This record gives sequence, C-alpha cells and structure tokens, in this order.
Amino acid sequence: MLQRSSLRSLTSASTAPRLLRPAHRHGQLLWRPTIQVTTTQPTLRRSSLQARSFSHSSPPRAPAQHPPPPGGNNNNHNNAGGGGGGFPIGNIFNSQPKREPGAALKEHGVDLTELARQGKLDPVIARDDEVRRTIQILSRRTKNNPVLVGAAGVGKTAIIESLAQRLVAGEVPESLKGKKLISIDLASIMSGTAVRGSFEGKLKDLIADIEDAKGQIIVFIDEIHQLLGLGKAEGSLTGSNMLKPALARGLQLAGATTWNEFRELEKDAALLRRFQKVTIEEPSAEQAITMLRGGKSRMEVHHGVIVSDAAIIAAVTYSQRYITDRQLPDKAIDLIDEAAAALRLARESKPEQLEALEQHLTTLQIELSSLGKDQDEASRSRREVLVDEIARLKNKASKMEKEWRDERERGEKIRQAKEELERKRFELEEAVRTGQFDKASELRYSTIPKLEAQVPKDGQEAAQAGQARVTASDVARVVAKATGVPVSALMRGDRARLVDLESILRQRVVGQEPALHAVAEAVRLSRAGLHNPNRPVASFLFLGPTGVGKTELSKALAAELTGTDRLVTLNMSEYHDKHTAARLIGAPPGFVGYEDGGELSVVRRHPHSVILFDEFEKAHPSVANILLQILDEGALTDSHGRKLDFKNTTIILTSNIGSDILMRPESISPNGEVTPVARDLVLERVRSLYPPELLNRLDEQIVFNSLSPTHVASIIDMRLSEIQQMLNTSERKIHLSIDPEARDWLAKEAYQPRWGAREVNRLLNKVVRQQLASGILKGTIRDGDTARFRLKEEGGKKSVELVPVHEEEVFGDSKREDEELMRADELE
Repeated sequence: MLQRSSLRSLTSASTAPRLLRPAHRHGQLLWRPTIQVTTTQPTLRRSSLQARSFSHSSPPRAPAQHPPPPGGNNNNHNNAGGGGGGFPIGNIFNSQPKREPGAALKEHGVDLTELARQGKLDPVIARDDEVRRTIQILSRRTKNNPVLVGAAGVGKTAIIESLAQRLVAGEVPESLKGKKLISIDLASIMSGTAVRGSFEGKLKDLIADIEDAKGQIIVFIDEIHQLLGLGKAEGSLTGSNMLKPALARGLQLAGATTWNEFRELEKDAALLRRFQKVTIEEPSAEQAITMLRGGKSRMEVHHGVIVSDAAIIAAVTYSQRYITDRQLPDKAIDLIDEAAAALRLARESKPEQLEALEQHLTTLQIELSSLGKDQDEASRSRREVLVDEIARLKNKASKMEKEWRDERERGEKIRQAKEELERKRFELEEAVRTGQFDKASELRYSTIPKLEAQVPKDGQEAAQAGQARVTASDVARVVAKATGVPVSALMRGDRARLVDLESILRQRVVGQEPALHAVAEAVRLSRAGLHNPNRPVASFLFLGPTGVGKTELSKALAAELTGTDRLVTLNMSEYHDKHTAARLIGAPPGFVGYEDGGELSVVRRHPHSVILFDEFEKAHPSVANILLQILDEGALTDSHGRKLDFKNTTIILTSNIGSDILMRPESISPNGEVTPVARDLVLERVRSLYPPELLNRLDEQIVFNSLSPTHVASIIDMRLSEIQQMLNTSERKIHLSIDPEARDWLAKEAYQPRWGAREVNRLLNKVVRQQLASGILKGTIRDGDTARFRLKEEGGKKSVELVPVHEEEVFGDSKREDEELMRADELE
C-alpha cells in the first residue's frame, strides 16, 4: 500500500491524466473524472470502467457495459487514454462550433438597403440638409462615423432610412456606392448572454462579419448610448470598448440618440472622438406640413381613407399648440394616424342607425313571442300589428345592411387599387433605375393610368365611392381625447368667442367691469399672436378685499379658456417658509418627497390650465424667484431636471394688499368704482413689497371694486338660480319662488362691505338651504310642489320663512276636471 507522501509525488500533471468514469446517481448516468495513479514510467496503464449502482433498494448488480460519454469513440484505441477504455479529452471540453461567415450579421441585423429596394421604407421629405451632412461625414477618410443627436420624434431614424434609399438609388458619392446599410439590434445581441463570455463572443462574431465585408457595410445603431453599458459586468469588456479597435481599423458606424442620452457618450471621450455629431432640430410648422403632405399617400393606402389638406394643417397647428411635450413631425403624424384609424373603425363597424334598428327589432320579436299564448282580442290585434311592423323593420334593416356592406366593398376596392398603384409606381422607379425602359414605358403609359382611373380624384368622388375623409374636426376629436381640451374649444372660432369674452365672464362675476375688460384685452392680445410666444398666455395680479370676485373670475376664465373648471389653486399660506417653497418644483435629491415631484408638475399632465397663486402676499420671497422664470421664459425645470412648459397656461396672483385703503369711504366713487387716487395708493404699496422684475413681467395689475348693495342683490339672484338647478333633477321637480320683499331683505342682510359676497353664501345656507332641506326630509315639500319664501315680521324682527305650495293647490280645479273626464272615458 502506498504511503500518502508517495501518492502525492506520483500524482503530477504529467503522470496523472484525468479520465472519465461512469457512475449512477438517482437513476442517472453520470461521467466523473478520476485520476489514474501510475509509476514513474511515462507509459499509461489501461483503466477499466465499471458502473456502480447507488440504489439503496436493490442488491448490488454485476458490472454492466455502458455507452461511452459524449464525444467519445468506443472503437478508437489510439486515444490518449490508452486502449479501448480511453476517451478523447480535447473533443469534450473544446467542442465549440466554428463561426459561420455572415451568420451573426443575419441574426442581429436588418438590411435597410434591401428594405429600401423593396419599397418598404416611407419617403423622407424636407430633410435634405441633414441627409447631405450625414453623407458628407460618411465620405471622410477618417472618423467617418456620424451620430445623429436630437429630441425624440424629430426624425433621426427617418434620415437614416433616407440614406438607405439614396444608397439604393445611387445618389451618393462613388466611395459609398454599392455599400449596404444594416441596422443592428442591441437587444438581440444581449439576449441569452447570462453566461460570462457569451456576449463578447456574439459581438466578436458580429465585428468579424462586418470586417469580412471589406468596408462594404455601414452599421447603424439606434440608441447608441446603450453601447456604454452593454455587457458591463465584473471583469468583462463593454460593447464600446470592444468596438473602439474596430472603429480604428475602419469600421463605419452611424448612430442616433437624444440629447439627454448623449451626455453618456460625452463621458467616454475616447469613443466620442471617433464620431461626428449631426444635430437634428425640430422642423418648423411649414416643414412639418410638407412632410405630412408627402407621406399621406401611405397613410391613405393603409387605412383606406382620404386625408384632406385641412386635416394636415389642423394636425400640425393643434399639435404645436396643445401637445407641448413631444416634437414635430412625430406628434402631428400620430394625430393623422389615429384620426384615420377611428374613421376606419367606424366604417368597418355597423352604423349606429342599423344597430339601433336591430335592437328595436329584437324588442318587438320578444313582445310577439310573449303574446303567442294569449287568445283575447287585444292580444290578437297586437300580434297582427307586430307581425307587420317586424316585417317592415326587417326589410329596412336588410336594405341598410346591404348599403353598408356595398359601401365597405367599394372602399376596400379603392384601397386595393391605391395599394397596387403605389406598388406600380415603385416598380416604375426601379425599372428606370435599372435601365428596363420597355417595362418602364408600359408602366407609365398603360398600367399606372388604368389604376389612377380607379382612384377618386377629390373628396366628393371619394365620398360617393364609399371612402371616408379625414377632416379637421376628426383631428380635433383626437386632440381632445389626448389633452382633455374639449372639441368645442378647438373647433369654435376664437374670434367670435374672444369678442364676447366680457359678456361670458359677466355671467359669473358682478360689479367688476374694469377687471373683466382688462382680462379680456390681455387674452385677446395673446390669442391674436401679438404677445411673446415664449411666455404664458396671460399673467395677472388681482388686488382687492376679500369676497369681491378675484377667485370667481379665475374660475370663470379657466372655464372659458380650457373648457373646464380646471383651476390649479396653490394656497400661498402653505409656502411661507423657504423649505416649503421648494415643494413647488420638488424636493432636492436625497430629501423626503424627491420621487413625488413638485406641485407645479401638474402642468405636465394638464398643460392648458389656469394656475392661481392665492393670497400671494403670504408666500416666501423665493416663490417670487420661481415665478420670474415662469413669467419670462414660459418654462421651469423641476428637481428631476425635467422641463415644465407654461406657454399654454394662464398665471393669476391674488392678494389682499391695500384692502384697508379700498375700504375707506373716500376710495369709492359715486358710480361704485375705485377712485384713481385709491388705485394709485394700492399699486404704490404693491411696488414697495414686490421686486420690480416680478411686477414688470405681469401683463396686468388689476384693482377690484368693492361690492355695492345692487351688486349683492345680483349675486343673490345668481345663487338662487343655482339652488333652483339643484331642485330640478331627474329625481324631483320642485319650483323655487322668492317674494320681492324677501329678496330685498336678503340683499340688505347680505351686504357686508368688509366680507364682500362671502356673506351671501352664509346667509343663503342659513335661511334658504336649511329650510328646504328640512321641508324635503319631513315631507312637507313633495315632488311637483312650489317652495315659496316670503318675508315674515314677528316681534319687530324680520325673517324669511318657507311656505310650501302643493301641486293640487295650484292646479286643483283643472286637475279634478281632467280626472273626471278620464273616468267618463273609462265608463264609455
């Protein structure tokens, strides 16, 4: 028996080859390496493989023969392991398949030039300068790698597709002719690379395939900033580091990314110096309209509709005005696409009239079925009527369905004709490019004119042929769903609405004619396009005592400008400290509430809001600094670095500064308005409290009038009308009646110059609403009754009391006569 020291000396790398021995574990055949201990002679001894069973439930079995391990050859007696029991160790551990040339490129890439050759890429219009700049960089001798940088949606990928189309058409320099443009999918490369080294192997094979093409391939990688983190792991190379040597050897790479992600590339100076930046700006409205006009044919073919030119202009105009967080032309294309999809859905679905008719027909059939067992005269008569009506409705429904199906078929035929026309036009371009002039002549003078004759030439012919037409109103509906701005606010002419703005606001605000006029003039100036487009729609400072209508005017303006009472109210008493003022833009990184964002982040969700900074005099001075940026630039950057757009908002500041001046008797003129002297005193106090850079950025500083008894009486009438609307519901119908004496008494009691109109709401709650609620709950006021309020004087004190007037007391005689006539008719 060998000693342990002797065994250690004998088991060296040269004298201890590792062989495989079979073993069973839980019924599975396993191959385990074993060390063959030999003497000092270099000749290896044969090893016999024996199978061992580790089953505990069965007795030991005789040795059995087992198949060789994977990669082994039982008949090969010349392997390194000795005789027939030896196995080729190298074939087991080094059995990697050889790289197939071009396989990685086919697996992870898309040939854009082939797609352009097949006509599957959309045409690109009004981007000639950017495409020419990209081709110029690709034609350089060194550092010929362009990277397109621009905001999302401006058309970076479309420029690359236009480059592919020019490569196919041969409209490139000689140095680029014949080259392929292949887009690489980074996600495809990363899939299945959990094992260390697999990502490097995939990327290495891809680079090898590109280099095998000997400079005839241009690689395009969208979101190229992802290369920096691609394959990043402990001890592994990133994708950017693996590409740097290939770029130095002449690999041509084009990339695209946004400005935010471009910062990641700037951190890797060694990679960035190999690229040339091409800035892609957002196109102007005129350029966007040209782009949509050039690409509308593809949209029409896909949806089978006609896109009017008015719809294209409306898409660009509405998207610029109401969709501020995205870029042209992407957002305008989305509006046209969704409007066309809605029309296509409406055309392929059953018309509403047909569905209503079928539902009515089903109801009559159920009624006929229920009368089948009744044999009385009325039932038989009703069955005859139902049978005739059902037959008539079936005939009508059949005709309507036939018309709808015929219209669908005609529209589908036109769509197919347009699709065939697009295909033949592409074949014509291909024939001209390849020199097949006979085919080109046949297509141009025979095939294409026949197809054009099948396609409607204008909207009227399209409507007659059963094709839907996308109009500006269809685009407005899409915008309304996307932004929340009602369609009526988009389609109704701004001119007529703004001319009547004072009268519209006057329906809710009483006694503030100068304020209404100033607000309307500022809004009209903004809507006419004569203000700075980089500032909010309008900005106001409302000054005056409490209860005079400052907040109510803000709500009325919000309802008119946005179509809803979407008033974002920020109570400045909550922002009186410096640390609380930071809540407007969000807490700094590392502080509680950083992930929640700021209060002004609501502008991201509702960019067309009226923002009210209530009681602004109570805010910390740092709030004024935040407003400077909003009022001057129409934008604000929150704590997350996101830009908030205020160009479509209306900013209103309210303050009670100078209320003591306005409450003096000498401050009110005989006509009830604030005197010029009192107004100047109030504005002078405002200038002493707020910095001039803030006041100069406001459109108007408006001093509100104090309310007179006449104004209070008008406000009472408005509030009583609101109560009447509450009583006229689907559940009950109660009429509200106020005696003139009671109304005058309410106006006199509600007039409190110190509190303004706020006393009106308190008085009506106490006198009118509470008595109505008590009468409804006790049953003294029933449905159809009249709730009459009259003046009551008792013990020298006046008050208003509720006197219910029941329906039979008002219509008693006529109602009794009607009932008697009905009974007489029943007797006859």
